[in-house]
Amino acid sequence: MTISIILPTYNRSTYLERSISSVLAQTYPRFHLYVVDDGSTDQSHLVIQKYLTDKRVHLLHQDNKGVSAARNLGIKTSQAEWICFIDSDDEWLPHKLEKQIEFSKKNNHFRFIHSNEIWIRNGIRVNAPKKFNKKSEDIFRRSLELCLISPSTVMMKRELCELHDFFNEEFVVCEDYDLWLKILANEDIGFMDDYLIKKYGGHNDQLSKKFPAMDFWRIKSMVQLLKNKTSLQEEKKVFLKEEISKKASILLQGYLRHQNQKAHQELLELLKLIK
Repeated sequence: MTISIILPTYNRSTYLERSISSVLAQTYPRFHLYVVDDGSTDQSHLVIQKYLTDKRVHLLHQDNKGVSAARNLGIKTSQAEWICFIDSDDEWLPHKLEKQIEFSKKNNHFRFIHSNEIWIRNGIRVNAPKKFNKKSEDIFRRSLELCLISPSTVMMKRELCELHDFFNEEFVVCEDYDLWLKILANEDIGFMDDYLIKKYGGHNDQLSKKFPAMDFWRIKSMVQLLKNKTSLQEEKKVFLKEEISKKASILLQGYLRHQNQKAHQELLELLKLIK
């Protein structure tokens, strides 16, 4: 069983060595790592070059198109039945692959598996807020508020990427929220309570800091899901409409308060699609 691992990176030379090294330190050795350089202008290429002597490491280049396009390039270039992701500022623990493969063999009905994670913020380990509880109970409904599943924890079948048209390259942020939601709408997923990665945060180049109004993209994802998923259970449609209404109400008030008429009108046009 060989695994394809996708690592997108853009100007992350400071953290990149830690991420790549954590993959190469896995106790399960049968994998190919695809590092996708999304048009970096820093020293990332020098960091990556050090690892290319390992035949399992492959470097892909593209002009700067964003993390969705970078992940999609990696997925489409790779070949394995199972795909994993690691963000360029995260770190896998050594038994990550081994434990997920073992879990998969015992639970072979799951096509999507994720796990718990250790949170590191500004170099200090912290406890994740209770709302980030990742256990599978009611996970579709709970995932509407925010993204509960970290890409770096995921191991999934390639066929799921193809079935749901990969990561949406129109999304500048929340692209993982969008794909996971489409999968959760009709798929039971496997959750491992093990802590298999270290998720780092607090640095200034995180997308969540560049795009503070992330709920606009979450609403966009939910609206598209309502429009396109005709097989969606009625209960899930109700959950979607309730969460869209809650988020939209807050955003619209905020746009008016800050006199952002363009964003206000854009959101109103988006909401018309489901009326």
